Amino acid sequence: MTAPSLGSHPVVRAAGATALAGVAALAWASVVEVRWYALREVTVPVLPPGQDPLRILHVSDLHLTPGQRRKVDWVRDLATLDPHLVVDTGDNWAHLDAMPALLRALEPLLTVPGAFVLGSNDYLAPGFKNPARYLLPDARRAPARPPVALPWRELVSRLTSAGWVDLSNRRDVLKVDGRLLSFVGTDDAHLDRDEFPAAGGPDDVRASDGRSPAVDLHLGVTHAPYRRVLDAMHTDGVDLTIAGHTHGGQLALPFWGALTTNCDLDLRRAKGLHGWPGARPDRADGAGSSWLHVSAGLGTSPYAPVRFACRPEATLLTLTSP
Repeated sequence: MTAPSLGSHPVVRAAGATALAGVAALAWASVVEVRWYALREVTVPVLPPGQDPLRILHVSDLHLTPGQRRKVDWVRDLATLDPHLVVDTGDNWAHLDAMPALLRALEPLLTVPGAFVLGSNDYLAPGFKNPARYLLPDARRAPARPPVALPWRELVSRLTSAGWVDLSNRRDVLKVDGRLLSFVGTDDAHLDRDEFPAAGGPDDVRASDGRSPAVDLHLGVTHAPYRRVLDAMHTDGVDLTIAGHTHGGQLALPFWGALTTNCDLDLRRAKGLHGWPGARPDRADGAGSSWLHVSAGLGTSPYAPVRFACRPEATLLTLTSP
């Protein structure tokens, strides 16, 4: 009797098939999906009764580096959506020489009213890290090389000179599509730079009777959606909080979702529209909650350029009356 070859053994065949599937998944994540940009469209019933819809374009976590022309062109094309407002929740770049590419990407959007906050990678260029560190309970504990400072002050100057409002630990107001919007924002909580601004700032606008708020909508903007920030936003009475940072988990499991949020936000809210602190505000179990939108963002660290079951994205939020 002829003995079966090693390659025909069921265990060997299974191991080979698993290895082949792993290689295919890595190729998909690093070559295809990481550049497969998606536009998400979400409706949020949050405007006062009788108002026309308001379109907010949410961009986040571009992590731009020189040479990413396809991403630059894709972001530029978002201007054709004709948003009333652009909200940028940070981590715009990932390289010292990325300013020209970033300004080209944002150029057509800077003609639209906008608001922004900064993320950790707007301040510091990323360094090499073990990609699996994001699965640790607190990734910030992992040792890393001293970071390289990015010219974030110049970035802030470029954005504010175009008319966008800086909401890093600040409040402000904007007139958008004939409506007055108030904002409250924080600096990056992932770097512990967040200091929730006290009430009575420039967003404290009153009607002619001196009592009733004159604003049509109160928005919260932050980079990293840590619970302490979301709780403060909710207490402040925001109608909608807009955040990024999580990359939607970046590496997710099909039919399961994110494995991490890289902060203390729960996994089920790693991306998309949800309620805070409860579930959806239009359902009984979310009574009293405000809206929360978390973007999965458009980029990755240049040292971990992979996405799996979590496409890079920007979101068009259409705000409507209930």
